[in-house]
Formats: sequence, structure tokens, C-alpha cells
Amino acid sequence: MSEVDTGAAPEPKKYQTYFLEVDPDQDDKAKEIKLCNFSRPHMRAFHCSWWCFFIAFFIWFAIAPLLSEIGPDLGITKKEIWTSSVISVAGTICMRFVLGPLCDKYGARILFTGVLCCCAIPTACTGLVNSASGLIVLRLFIGLVGGTFVMCQYWTSRMFTKEVVGTANALVGGWGNLGGGVTQLIMGSVLFPLFKTGMSSEMAWRTVSIVPAFIGFISGVAVYFISDDAPKGNYKELKKNGLMPEVSAAASFRTGALNLNTWVLFLQYGCCFGVELTMNNAAALYFKDAFGQSTEGAAAIASLFGWMNLFARGLGGYLSDKANAKAGMRGRLWIHTLLLLFEGVMVLIFANTNKLGASIFVMVLFSLFVQGAEGSSYGIVPYVNPPVTGSIAGIVGAGGNTGAVGFGMTFRQFAPSYREPFMIMGFTIIGSSVLSLFIRIKGHAGLICGQDSEEVKKANEATIAVPAPEEEEEDAEAAE
Repeated sequence: MSEVDTGAAPEPKKYQTYFLEVDPDQDDKAKEIKLCNFSRPHMRAFHCSWWCFFIAFFIWFAIAPLLSEIGPDLGITKKEIWTSSVISVAGTICMRFVLGPLCDKYGARILFTGVLCCCAIPTACTGLVNSASGLIVLRLFIGLVGGTFVMCQYWTSRMFTKEVVGTANALVGGWGNLGGGVTQLIMGSVLFPLFKTGMSSEMAWRTVSIVPAFIGFISGVAVYFISDDAPKGNYKELKKNGLMPEVSAAASFRTGALNLNTWVLFLQYGCCFGVELTMNNAAALYFKDAFGQSTEGAAAIASLFGWMNLFARGLGGYLSDKANAKAGMRGRLWIHTLLLLFEGVMVLIFANTNKLGASIFVMVLFSLFVQGAEGSSYGIVPYVNPPVTGSIAGIVGAGGNTGAVGFGMTFRQFAPSYREPFMIMGFTIIGSSVLSLFIRIKGHAGLICGQDSEEVKKANEATIAVPAPEEEEEDAEAAE
């Protein structure tokens, strides 16, 4: 593949040419996404981003499909299991608040390495659990790995221009979230039965988590050496060469936190990603309790929810980018609002479906809208306040875990019943879709009022302008 020159004067940066077309006015960010390309820095960061987040899910939810085995072996009640599930996502809230501004200061690469390697350790210690309190503490420390979502979204926002960042963020987030579905299948329906062939079921769940722990640690080490923080190189060198100013993590967080749009997106993200996290913990238990499925069968069915991430989140980001090209920010907001609205409606239908086949079908549709809304959320985030995107991504991401805690507490309160929690979840999501009315980003039109600034209009026109064919350009030059 031929290299594309940036067209800019030589700078003391790591790469003078790139394999993707870039925009020098947007800090050499890529203007295109080539999925089968692994070149540094843009596409290497893209693939490292989704892979690390995927492995984070593998670590985070490795224990989830095994809870129906762990509970009886340790004498743990359903409420205690739900408490551990709530704690597993609650710990991530603080991590996402912290990791956001740290991304602005240090970049995503180093933080990915640190978090994956550290969280692999408690994952490997799963077999040492002997009580409900031990399970709760263990899942608290394992759950910190969920903070990697911030790095996942920040890294692609750092590597791709605003015109394609919605698609880029959605793809890496979706393929990373796919780890939730794959984990249900691999841990519950493949590795657990495999380990069980040579030992007791209790010994199997006590040893099987060594696999995700090992893969997580190796991935954390590898990403440090094979990728870059930004298009022009690593943050340390960029600061040394004067290409990047020093960033105050505290100031970055303060600026992001004082923006009302951040908190509206925080609440809405709680009603999409928070729902997905809740389903990662609840789905296998639900299909085992409500329809009498085996541990392996329930895990396989539950994995379908996560498998939709293969394309659904990316589709949400793609639709957001397309709507932006047609109608600017207003287009992004309408796509986002409709996805949330239909998500809520599907949850209400799912809550009232009593046949296994129909329930699985509705769950798949429900999952499509959940993940589409996640993708459209991060099509908006990079526009809120670009210089502090890391902090805003962290706060909004924490909203997902906050939503999961709220919904998880609802399921815990109503256990062993499932219908009431699902109904509350559905109506809450529908209510959150209305909050899009309050998103007003400087220079951009709102959902139903306001207009794009002249600067934004010119940028959009430049983005969608169709270049003249080379032959016509040559004819024009000849005529002159």
C-alpha cells in the first residue's frame, strides 16, 4: 500500500508519512478507516484499542456465567450474588472518573498496560474465594478493569478526525463490548465444560479463570511496545519536542465536569451501556431461572446479547456520522434519541415475553438498539469540548456503570422476580431519550432549536464536497 504524505512541513514527530489519508489541521488525525490495515500509528491504535477492551471484558465477566455454580457451592443467596454483580460495576465508576483526565495527561497506551496487568491478578485468584464477602471483594477489584473503556474511546478520538470518529469510536467500543458475549460462551459453554471433564465442577470454576487472567496480562504488556499514543508519536516525546503542552489532569476534569452536556450524556449512557452491563450479569441467570435452561445452555443464549456488538454499536456510530453529514449535530441527536426510545420499548416487550424462542428473538432486537445507542453516544462526545475529550469520555463512561449499579440494585431488590426490574428499566430508558432536548453544544444546532455556526457550516461543506475528477482538473488547467 502506498504511503500518503501529510503535506505539512517536516516536524520533530515520529512519522513523516502515513498509510492513511490524514488532516494536518486536525493534528494528523486519519480521515479514513481501513479495517484490514494494521499500520502504525492510526490503525495499530484502532486494533489495539478494541482488542484491549475486549480482553478487559473477558477478565471482567469471566465469573458471570459461572455464578449459578458458585452460589450453591459456597452457600450464597441470590441477593448476595446480585450484590457481588453490583459491586463489580460500581468500582469501575471511580476508575472512569480518574482515568479520563489521566488520558489527557498520559495517553491511552500506558494506562491500558497498567490496568490490564493489575486486574489480571485478582482474576487469577478467583479459585481462592470461599464466602459471599470474599466473592464481593474479589469482584470489586476485578471490576476496576472496566475503566479501560475510557482509554478505548479516547485513543480512537485521538487518532481519527471528527468526520469519522463516530464510526471509529463505535467500532472499537462495539468489538470490545463483544467480549461480554464471547465470555459468556467461552467461559460457560466451552472452558467450564472442558475443565469439568477432568475434575469436579467446583474445581473447574476455581481454576478456569486462570485463562482470561493470563491472556489479559500478556495483552497489557504487548500493547505498550507495539503502539503509539498519538498520530505524531508518544506523549513523552511530543512534550519534549514542544508539539504538545503539559496538561493538568485536575483542570481537564474540572472543565469537563462543568459542562451540562457531559451530565446529560452521563445519564443517557447509563441507560444503554448500563443496561448492557446489567444483562451481562443477569441474562444467564434469567434464562436458567425463567426457562429451566442448563448452565451451559443459558450461557450460550446469554452470549447472543453480546454478539450483537460485532456490528450493532458500529452501526450506531455509522448512522450518527451519516446523519451528521446530512444535518450536522441535529442529525446526530435525532439518531441518538430514536435509538434510546426504541431500546426502551424493546425492554418492555422483553419483560412481557413468556416463550423461550420469542424471548431470545426480542432480546436480540433489544440488544441491537442498546448497542446502537452506545455508538451514537460517542459520536457526540468528541464535540462537547475537544481539548478535554478524555475527561468527558471518562465521566460519560462512568454513567454507564452508574446505570448498571442502579439497575442491578433494582434486580436485587425484586429478586427472584425479573418482570418488575425489566419494566422499571424500560420506562427509565424511554425517559432518558427525552433528555436529548437539553444537549446544546457550542456552535452546533440542538435537537429542535438553534442553528450551526458559520464556522461549523463551512467545515461540513468542506467535508461533503466532491472533488473534481482529475481529467476535468487537467482540462481546466489547459484552458487557462
